[in-house]
Amino acid sequence: MTMLHLRVGFMPLVDCALVTLAKDEGFAEEQGLNLELVREVSWSNLRDKLNVRLFDAAHMLGPAAIAATLGIGGVKAPMSVPIGLNRDGAAITVSLRRFEELCRHAQGDIADPAVSARALAAMVARRSASGLPPLTFAAVFGFSMHTYLLCEWLAKAGLRLGEDVRFEVVPPPQTVEALTSGRVDGFCAGAPWNSAAVEAGVGAMIHASVDLRRDCHDKVLAWRADDATNRPTAVAKLNAAILAASDWACRPENAARMAQHLSAPDRLGLPQALLERILNRELVQGGGRPPRHVAHFIRFDLAALRPAPEDADWVLAGMEQAGQTRVSEEMRAMARSVFLSPAF
Repeated sequence: MTMLHLRVGFMPLVDCALVTLAKDEGFAEEQGLNLELVREVSWSNLRDKLNVRLFDAAHMLGPAAIAATLGIGGVKAPMSVPIGLNRDGAAITVSLRRFEELCRHAQGDIADPAVSARALAAMVARRSASGLPPLTFAAVFGFSMHTYLLCEWLAKAGLRLGEDVRFEVVPPPQTVEALTSGRVDGFCAGAPWNSAAVEAGVGAMIHASVDLRRDCHDKVLAWRADDATNRPTAVAKLNAAILAASDWACRPENAARMAQHLSAPDRLGLPQALLERILNRELVQGGGRPPRHVAHFIRFDLAALRPAPEDADWVLAGMEQAGQTRVSEEMRAMARSVFLSPAF
């Protein structure tokens, strides 16, 4: 059988799991694919290399695929998404110093996002009155669920990201160092980087993304829009490999082997034990608190993989709240068209 070679870019995150498993567990080979996986350093690199066909497909932020298709952010690169890769799986982490301050200002249970947001607002007001520089929070990319979740959290206390709190973009693998150095006071990123910050003794995980929004649209498998149309066999074969990986990943007995795959130096390059805890939904919180079990922390099931037009609506609402664009009905229709009707 002649093997079809596909080059797929990915970022080192737990949510690249289905792409990794498609290769490492042989599901791609069963579909007649020779899958080459290439680890990247930033979401902009992934987007740009996909656009110029250095990649056939890419592990991609869903909002980034929409932004590129709409031409928001200076890059026009129409994309199509035939299948998702996960839902949920992110968290907000702050430095230990800021966590202690939040706890001092909290009036209620700090685990409640409204309580923590009001505590943050009190910190912001005190810093402003004292002439101190504003706090800085980061997300992994401007067009990401992480940015929009930060906006939703801050809005619970009437704060605006980029105004009351400074905003930076920090690629996922650099978030722990940014927190350690004091460059940022907190960040929102996908697993495992929140857990890595806690394990390094520099951060405390304040909220999982599911505390703010359940079943949140996250990573997708993106193709150039014209390739998705002109290469249906390649798209179908890779989709089938991803679906087989999803079925395998959803079996609890496979968590240890899945973590082993992800821990490889050319994948995430982090300890297997840390990744296995995340896959078992056991989150280290830091700040002197016990580990927390989050039943639906990250989803790889079949329903999580189905792109949905309402996901595009949420992304556009997030873009408006973040001040990135004003949405027209034409934009809404174009954004919804990024997500192809799933054939599964």
